[in-house]
Amino acid sequence: QPVESGGGLVQYGGSLKLSCAASRSAFYAMGWYRQAPGNQREMVAEIFGGGTARYADSVKGRFTMSRDNAKNTAVLQMNSLKPEDTAVYYCYVKWAPFGGAYWGQGTQVTVAP
Repeated sequence: QPVESGGGLVQYGGSLKLSCAASRSAFYAMGWYRQAPGNQREMVAEIFGGGTARYADSVKGRFTMSRDNAKNTAVLQMNSLKPEDTAVYYCYVKWAPFGGAYWGQGTQVTVAP
């Protein structure tokens, strides 16, 4: 199970960083989903073992994922935050392409208008 850190309360236009630590570095993919009250969980961003990242259209140009192999960690840098980014953010890790995902407990991100 990955361990999340970061999140919190920030003003509109501010920045936050979320970190997700896995038990080892040889992961297939790590990423973040988010879920706002009343909404379905949606993909935000993910990064693959080779370093390629992909993003939801709603966060492109504002969010950036990176990985720190030495720390078995994937980092989501969130800039230019908007109130609609408010949600619980869940980290996941996959060890194989067709394997199941392991989820973190979730961390709250709140963007005040």
